[in-house]
Amino acid sequence: MSTQEDAARLLVRTLEAEGVEYVFGIPGEENIHFVHALNDSPIRYVLVRHEQGAAFMAEIYGRLTGKAGVASATLGPGAINMQLGVADATTNSTPVVAISAQVGLDRIYKESHQIVDLVSLFRPITKWSELAPRAEALPEMVRKAFKTAQTERPGAVYLAIPEDVEAAKVSSDLKPLPVNVVRTQEPSPSQIARAADVLAVARRPIVLAGHGATRAGASTALRHFSEHLGLPVATTFNGKGVFPDDHRNALGAVGFMRHDYVNFGFDEADVLITVGYELQEFDPVKINPAADKKIVHIHQFPAEVDEHYSVEVGIQGDISRSLHALADSVHRRFDVNGTGRKIRQMLHDELTEGAAEDGHPLSPRRIVTDIRAAMGRSDIVLADTGAVKMWMARMYPTYEPNTLLVSNGLSSMGFSVPGAIAAKLAHPDRRVLAATGDGAFLMNSQELETAVRENVPITVLIWDDSAYGLIGWKMDLDLGESSNIKFGNPDFVRYAESFGARGYRITTADELLPTLRKALAEDTVSVITVPVDYSHNLQLTDKLGDLTDPF
Repeated sequence: MSTQEDAARLLVRTLEAEGVEYVFGIPGEENIHFVHALNDSPIRYVLVRHEQGAAFMAEIYGRLTGKAGVASATLGPGAINMQLGVADATTNSTPVVAISAQVGLDRIYKESHQIVDLVSLFRPITKWSELAPRAEALPEMVRKAFKTAQTERPGAVYLAIPEDVEAAKVSSDLKPLPVNVVRTQEPSPSQIARAADVLAVARRPIVLAGHGATRAGASTALRHFSEHLGLPVATTFNGKGVFPDDHRNALGAVGFMRHDYVNFGFDEADVLITVGYELQEFDPVKINPAADKKIVHIHQFPAEVDEHYSVEVGIQGDISRSLHALADSVHRRFDVNGTGRKIRQMLHDELTEGAAEDGHPLSPRRIVTDIRAAMGRSDIVLADTGAVKMWMARMYPTYEPNTLLVSNGLSSMGFSVPGAIAAKLAHPDRRVLAATGDGAFLMNSQELETAVRENVPITVLIWDDSAYGLIGWKMDLDLGESSNIKFGNPDFVRYAESFGARGYRITTADELLPTLRKALAEDTVSVITVPVDYSHNLQLTDKLGDLTDPF
């Protein structure tokens, strides 16, 4: 005779079978059995202060590990609060499993307290959204959730568990399903041959590597491909680090709001070899405005349709194997590195000039330069959305994959502080810095308490201008003036200290680098506030706007 156990315990066992290490969430009355069952599990429940923070933590954990991060919430408002982070994960191609409670099946069919059709709400922002109709379905549904979230193209999934399903009794004979990993396919020899034919007559091909190349672990193959054929490589903002910025063939990152140095490399190109690039990362019209370049698309799934992304050859399969096969099939080398050398020198000159800028408030270039000097090659920086992201993604030299993280699919503000907590949990041996504007910081600053309570040492650097700086930048560019962007801030040092964190205020330019080093070396949560002079924004875009030939 089989014994019985709580369905909540079965749910926990299915998560254990998937290798889950953390569940980020806030409990509610309707999922107390699940939260209680985690007490007897090796899975660590990380209590957060807002469900949006839980979803962002799950997203960054998933992005750094490749394993779906798990966010948990109660029904109704708790589940709805997760939606921004869930949508961010899907648009950033990151695996997340979001689980929430739902009203019981005994009343879900009628008007009742806290009833919202959560499955329908989550469906447009996930790869799969469903409700568990009975406890016995949990092993199959959880396995499907993780398989769907983690299979290319990865994204978020949502599972609603009614409160009477969660509290039900099930046979202890029910077991989690075995985990089966979807293997990527070998590239098609005929497509490799077609791509080789394109490159055989190409004049100035250029490589664009995106987030998919990072997910596929294709850094080594990408370097070999570039070196073997002598090809320059640019990355998207989400792809930064997959090709090291100090490599002789590196062009830097595309994604800035204006025609930047790296764009001139694309202007000269007749063939684009895109490696793990997804259109949501960067609009292809910016690199193929006349829609006249031949495109070789290398990814694990077919290209999306776009007028400016008409694929000449699509190679679908394992990215590293595809790159090696194509390199072996092209019997020529290209001599197009002169452009890349000049572009790298121009970016290097900007960093050198930034290091010498000693004004207060600090120039963005000085802040970027000092962050780079303080961080190791494998340390992790999360650059929140806003002017911070533009300066960091454009200028911050990045040498390893996933060491500069931005939101470039949905471009959500407020992800960096909760995301930094998850990054430190995923990589406790690395130092983690959240670089954020003051507007984005206050959207999820309550998670400082989570970091302090959970003893997760992170450093937060607030770029303080008492405004939504990127919106002001855009208004100034397009309208000639800005409005409705200014706000007041608390005393960030005292604010940090009120949570039990350490607070630092930068009063001269020369204080920033030693303060960063001190805070990053401390085994605690630190917040540094640095006033930033965003008058440099228009100076930069005016300079780039005047460029017709940077060489």
